[in-house]
Amino acid sequence: MEERLQKILAQAGLGSRRDCEELIRAGRVRVDGAVAVLGQKANPVSAKITVDGRPIQPPEQKVYIALHKPRFVLTTVEPEPGDMRRTVRDLIPVSERLFPVGRLDFDSEGLVLMTNDGALAQKLTHPSHGHEKEYRVLVARHPDQEQLEIWRRGVVLEDGYKTQPAEVRVESQAGKGMWLRVIMKEGRKRQIREIGAKLGLPVVRILRVRIGSLRLGTLKPGEWRYLTQQEVAALKGEPPEGRTRATPAKPPVTRPVSPNETVTLRRPRRTPGRGETPGRKTSEKKR
Repeated sequence: MEERLQKILAQAGLGSRRDCEELIRAGRVRVDGAVAVLGQKANPVSAKITVDGRPIQPPEQKVYIALHKPRFVLTTVEPEPGDMRRTVRDLIPVSERLFPVGRLDFDSEGLVLMTNDGALAQKLTHPSHGHEKEYRVLVARHPDQEQLEIWRRGVVLEDGYKTQPAEVRVESQAGKGMWLRVIMKEGRKRQIREIGAKLGLPVVRILRVRIGSLRLGTLKPGEWRYLTQQEVAALKGEPPEGRTRATPAKPPVTRPVSPNETVTLRRPRRTPGRGETPGRKTSEKKR
C-alpha cells in the first residue's frame, strides 16, 4: 500500500513529518533513483527510497485482524510457564508479530482486535479516549428496573471501585434468563461478571460484538479476517487514503471451534486486484 513519502521517512526514524518534508524539499530524497517531490507517495516495501544516497530501513508493515475469540482461550500472546491453554495467537497463523488490543476474559467470547500497531492499541485502550465496547450478556434471571438502573448509574465492586455509567437495555428473553445489551467505556478484569454477581444477576455468557467502530459481524468462534482500510481509518479517527482493498470474502476457518478441538488454520487466499487475471500476476499496478 502506498503512503505519503514524509510519513514513510518519519516511520523510518528520520525525524518528524515536518523534518522529513524539508528533506524532500532539499532534494535529498530519491525514490527508485528519481528525485522525490513533496506530496509524492510510495510503497515502503517495494520502492527503493534513499536519503543522501543511503537506503532507509522499511518500516514494519502494520497488520490489523479481527478475531472471534472462542470461550476458554486466553487473550494473550504467550501463557504463563506450564500453562497449556490455547491463546488468541494460536488461532492466527501469520508470520507478523501480533498482540491483542485490551483483554477479553478466558470464559468470555467475541471480538478481539489483533495488531502490531502500538499507537492504535494505546488509543483504543487508554481510558482518556473513552472508546465504547459493546457486549451481549446473558444473565440467569430476569432483571427488574431497579437492578438495571443501578447498573446504568454505576456499581461499587468488592474492591471499592465504582464502575462508570453504562448503557444497559433488555434485548430478549432466554428461558428463565435474559439477554442484555451492555455498552461501556471501561474494561476492568471480569467487571461484567462482578457487576452481575453484585446485583443478583449471575452472568451465564458474555459475547463482545463491538470495539469502537469495529464490529464482530458474521465471524464465528475461531474465525478471523483482515480489516479493510476504511475500518482501520475509522478506528484511528482518520480519513482513509487511497483506494481500499477488499476484505477477504471468507475467513480461514468457516465453522465454529470447540474448546478441546485442534484446528489447522490457513491464511486467506489473495484476491486478484483490479486489472489482474486470477492465477496471473501483473508486473505493475494499473494507473
